[in-house]
Amino acid sequence: MIRVAEPCEAPRAVIPLSLVSPPSSPTVVAMPKTEMSRFPIHDDLTAPEASLPILKGASSAAGQLPNLLGVLASAPAALKAYVRFRAELRHGALPKHSAERIGLAVAEYYGSKPGLQLHTRTGRQAGLGIDEVARAKRWDSSVAAEAALLRYLKPLLESGTFPQHLHEEAREAGWTEEQLLEAIAVLSMESFTAMVNVAGDVPVDGSAEETRVLRAA
Repeated sequence: MIRVAEPCEAPRAVIPLSLVSPPSSPTVVAMPKTEMSRFPIHDDLTAPEASLPILKGASSAAGQLPNLLGVLASAPAALKAYVRFRAELRHGALPKHSAERIGLAVAEYYGSKPGLQLHTRTGRQAGLGIDEVARAKRWDSSVAAEAALLRYLKPLLESGTFPQHLHEEAREAGWTEEQLLEAIAVLSMESFTAMVNVAGDVPVDGSAEETRVLRAA
């Protein structure tokens, strides 16, 4: 009986262990650091129902919801009061550049980073030069009437007292009673804004946490 030789298997190549790559492990990507607020920053998906109309209106007008409004959304009554207060003062007798000076002074006093960023930008838009922005942070101005107005307001915030001569000085500088009362209103509104920013450690608008753009209502 004739035996047929079985074909021999070709020898397998031996690959040195040093050339064998270990299984690739998942790539770990470091997440960017984000500034976190002590209060939640709401959008139209998370806010209380009573705050939704204001949030949607604000996002439609500005394209992006300011962090402050997102924070205030947790308290619909506070949000509504703040928005109404600010809206009414926009149509008052106090010049916009004067209100911006007050905003800068108050934000600097409280160390409110969002307020400083906002009023530096809006102050420049209102016509304040770099020097005037810096002066306003010190409750001062190169314009005599504006300096008198800031001197009038400063003790109300810092000490709660009010020397009579400051009232007379402001009136002599040309400020009407209506404008002085509006200036006090702006002072209180900007103080509330700064206190919320500081108490909540609210991030500056445009930070990583606040890049959420609300959907159209």
